[in-house]
Amino acid sequence: MLSGLVIVDKPQGWTSHDVVGRMRRLAGTRKVGHAGTLDPMATGVLVVGINKATRLLTYIVGTSKTYTATIRLGQSTVTDDAEGEVTATAGTSGVSEQAIHDGVAALTGNIQQVPSSVSAIKVNGERAYARVRSGEDVTLAARPVTIHRFEVHAIRRNPETDTVDVEVTVECSSGTYIRALARDLGNALGVGGHLTALRRTHVGPYSLEQARTLEQLAEELNVLEMSQAARALMPNRELTAEETTEISFGRRIAAGAATGSAEAATAEHPAAAFAPDGSLVALLADAGSFAKPVLVFAPGNGNSTPGSSTPGSVGEG
Repeated sequence: MLSGLVIVDKPQGWTSHDVVGRMRRLAGTRKVGHAGTLDPMATGVLVVGINKATRLLTYIVGTSKTYTATIRLGQSTVTDDAEGEVTATAGTSGVSEQAIHDGVAALTGNIQQVPSSVSAIKVNGERAYARVRSGEDVTLAARPVTIHRFEVHAIRRNPETDTVDVEVTVECSSGTYIRALARDLGNALGVGGHLTALRRTHVGPYSLEQARTLEQLAEELNVLEMSQAARALMPNRELTAEETTEISFGRRIAAGAATGSAEAATAEHPAAAFAPDGSLVALLADAGSFAKPVLVFAPGNGNSTPGSSTPGSVGEG
């Protein structure tokens, strides 16, 4: 049974669900999910899990993301991006380059961000965007996000429209909305702003260099095998043959050091455990002097320990 991750270069105009549907046909299986939604306007890295690899998606969702983007100052839209109707305009002749850099700096680090009102966040069981489309005025609560890097590459003035386009790179925590950054930068400068282009270049350890377009994947399905995917994603622990047998039955083993992290493994941030032949056996969490399996990948049948989950489409941002 084919299992692994596929790093897709999502095309513009496709939803993440559209990509999952296409991958189900290419892989010949219904058991396909993705690790973090990309808006239809956005392009770039979408990590897709096939069969047993869907169990890794939960751990990919929480990783940091990197984007390249273009922010247009001087125009606000209902969606905070180019797909929405322009709701307000303001002249930008008084906005200096230094003010733009200062505004970017103020939005770097640990911040409180109010997601776009047309996001997929649920409000009383209904998606926020659905409530907005039905005419409701939706204001979401602010939540903490971390902007590790917010770098300006170019600032271009558009005399015909009296707008300014700012090309940036953003590295951020999971759950960050780049279009909300565009909105907040414009509001801080007093002219409004929205996102006109967005491309995701990294999701955790997986990059655009590994990604393939859907056309390329239709010709050759490039799958990152389970053990390779887990080695890149998590701290690693190499097991002996005896430990492999114990873990395969869901039993504890003696604690041991995992390479790639100085911290103890937890259920939320486990270590990947590998058999002597290099295959992925389980995900481990430390419990005092023992290590216990969080998830076991039983050879050949795709079963896991009781209580483990198999996500379909998970994550945002």
